[in-house]
Amino acid sequence: MKGTVVSEVLTKYDNSKDRLVQILLDLQEESGQNYIPREWLEEVSQKLDTPLTKVYDVATFYAMYNLDPKGRYVIEVCKSAPCRSRKAETLAQSLEKLLSIKMGETTADGLFTLQHTSCFGACDISPAIKIGEKVYGNLNEDKLAEIIRAYREGQK
Repeated sequence: MKGTVVSEVLTKYDNSKDRLVQILLDLQEESGQNYIPREWLEEVSQKLDTPLTKVYDVATFYAMYNLDPKGRYVIEVCKSAPCRSRKAETLAQSLEKLLSIKMGETTADGLFTLQHTSCFGACDISPAIKIGEKVYGNLNEDKLAEIIRAYREGQK
């Protein structure tokens, strides 16, 4: 790769201000830690001749962006009422135990971050989790352990 990561991503989108949402998504992926470094936001602002406040507005408005490092896999547990009624909190406690972290934390190996999220539309298969774009439903402790094992072994 020539140039900076930001330059490469901006070139991919023809330096288009209209593609800011996708640019930021690509940058987050390129970071390797599921976040957008602040200096990259500043570089986007400068190179697109867009106020830094606008770039930050987009990066902080959407829940899909992170401004702090996360694990390679972000595990989201729904906190909506339907999932809570179907034992999502028990699921969250099982994940905390399996990963030896609390909600909002990242494992020491940098592999997993555990966090609550708003509804991701899996009410019919709750309790459910989302890892990246993949949704896992009808979960119990054994199924969770198998999913975590598969991610640790690189099978997912």
